[in-house]
Amino acid sequence: MSPAAAAPEPGELATLRRWLADFRAAVERKTAGLDPEQLARRSVPPSRLSLLGLVRHLAQLEHHWFRRVLQQHPEETQLFVVDGDWESQFDGAVADPAVVAEAFATWRDTCAQADAWLDGLPDEALAFVLDPEDRISSIRDVFVQVLQEYARHLGHADLLREAIDGQTGE
Repeated sequence: MSPAAAAPEPGELATLRRWLADFRAAVERKTAGLDPEQLARRSVPPSRLSLLGLVRHLAQLEHHWFRRVLQQHPEETQLFVVDGDWESQFDGAVADPAVVAEAFATWRDTCAQADAWLDGLPDEALAFVLDPEDRISSIRDVFVQVLQEYARHLGHADLLREAIDGQTGE
């Protein structure tokens, strides 16, 4: 196929959203088929991480960046952070079916809310400067931060899952 006949490249926003969707789908795959005890298990000591804790953290991450920062609602409480204790995202991830259901419902809901907001965002908005004094100063920077967090935590999820039932990552 000649370069002139090739399909047009997707825009930057579409590319970033595709990566985010892929990372979210990987979370679903890496947690699929596990019961509450397995999801809450801290399977790689001495780490206190669990798959369930990661799901709670990713819900908090999406809510913080897409809702509190980009949609400018900083007054909203951080999800799964109790009294400013960041470790509560992980410590509160216990083997209770209600806790598991809440974590996944909250994470999926925050993802859907982010997607709904992103649906109205034009490509050129990625360069919009939020705070020139901050390391994460633009909407593009927020996306890169979120993608970096997902990538890092999916590596953790691979190790946790393999220690639980031998299933390895992609």
